[in-house]
Amino acid sequence: MMIEVQLFAGLREVWGGESVTIKFCDDATVADVLVAVEQLLPECESLVRLSRVAIDQQFASTDTPLAGCREVALIPPVSGG
Repeated sequence: MMIEVQLFAGLREVWGGESVTIKFCDDATVADVLVAVEQLLPECESLVRLSRVAIDQQFASTDTPLAGCREVALIPPVSGG
């Protein structure tokens, strides 16, 4: 299955775009999203590991399956004031 992963903050800046489309097997989980993005953006490995993943606008744990999802977002920590 092809999944479009929305990228935010520093991940978006490094990738140079708002999203990336990645092919996953049918039994893929959130953990697989993190691994795939780390492989695409090795310079952001530590940022990816600190990021949260949301599936259909709900934060998800690493063992959450991707099957049937409509939207996946990878949200790194941000600071501001």
